[in-house]
Amino acid sequence: MESAGTPGEIELLRQFKTLTDASLSRLDVSDLLDTLLERVRSVLRVDTAVVLLLDLHAGQLVATASKGLEEEVRQGFRIAVGAGFAGRIAQTGQPLVLDEVTSANVVNPLLLRTGIRSLLGVPILATGNLVGVLHVGTVTPRTFTADDVMLLQVAADRAGVAGQSRLQQREHTAALALQRSLVPPQSPTVAGLQVAVRYVPGHEFGVGGDWYDMFSLPSGWLGLVIGDVSGHGLASAVVMGRIRSALRAYALLSDNPAQALMSLDRKVQHFEAGALTTALYAMISPDRSTVQLSTAGHLRPVLAVPGQQPALVDMPVDAPLGVSRWAHNRHTTSINLPVGALMLCYTDGLVERRHRIIDVGIKTLLNTVRPDDPETVCATVMSEIAQDRPTDDIAILAIRH
Repeated sequence: MESAGTPGEIELLRQFKTLTDASLSRLDVSDLLDTLLERVRSVLRVDTAVVLLLDLHAGQLVATASKGLEEEVRQGFRIAVGAGFAGRIAQTGQPLVLDEVTSANVVNPLLLRTGIRSLLGVPILATGNLVGVLHVGTVTPRTFTADDVMLLQVAADRAGVAGQSRLQQREHTAALALQRSLVPPQSPTVAGLQVAVRYVPGHEFGVGGDWYDMFSLPSGWLGLVIGDVSGHGLASAVVMGRIRSALRAYALLSDNPAQALMSLDRKVQHFEAGALTTALYAMISPDRSTVQLSTAGHLRPVLAVPGQQPALVDMPVDAPLGVSRWAHNRHTTSINLPVGALMLCYTDGLVERRHRIIDVGIKTLLNTVRPDDPETVCATVMSEIAQDRPTDDIAILAIRH
């Protein structure tokens, strides 16, 4: 008959089961972290247990859940990756033990003020990526053992999925709220024009850098914009929001689309370096019969005039925003928009697919667009061209005189 193990082995197994209890998976993220930290304190017989999650955009660890150091969370404590005790763990991806806490090896004054004497910390990982740091402390000197490190790493692994889920939920919520405030889901009402819009995300987060905008100018002209910032998620949505707002400001300063895009170009070069951005800016005259356009690397719109074959607007395609050597070489094109004519602006997610060249999608689009009611045109275009699930965001803006 096999032995049940030594008392030490039996106790270690009990502690392991406490930290991996399946009931934890039934809790929401906040309750899971709180319950897990309580169990960590009990199992490891420590006074404090803290989870700091990684803010990837800021490169900082943020105190998110705590037992025994709740003030750290209330104060919104942050520390850069590489700095201090937790920052070194995040940077190396390895456990770290401090037998004696001093002002020389920690940077959080709360640890010293609380009287923490010894610390043990481990990285929190999910699918091989750093999510945060879990550390525990004692107010009496403590020599942490290899078993302590192993048990804390087990708890960190349990927190990894929850931490990643929390970060994704927060980023998704913030990005979605930002995008909804900047990309109205309903078509605007504009005198003299019929307007229809569509936005379809091409990925699981449901947010990206595609946008469209319409606004009235003091001169009576109507501004129309469609653009695409590369990437997805909160970072792209934030850049998109800043670019959209900047273009509105430059539109008030210039009655020439190319000049407005030149100003936006300089802004992108200075403040959004590295963000690949395209944009089409059009101005529609007060009587709606004339359109002035300039494109910064964006696809040319389709113009469908009654009695004529739909065609791409005959205009130069200038460089995307942020390409400095072309900053002063932008063009404005003027076209007629007769009564009954329709202009369709779109992002590349509509016509581009990984398994075919973009020319095929554009040809299909030209065969689909008609000088008809914009809502009908948008519905037909999405039905005919975007049948498969897109791998990129799709934005469409259709206007008809």
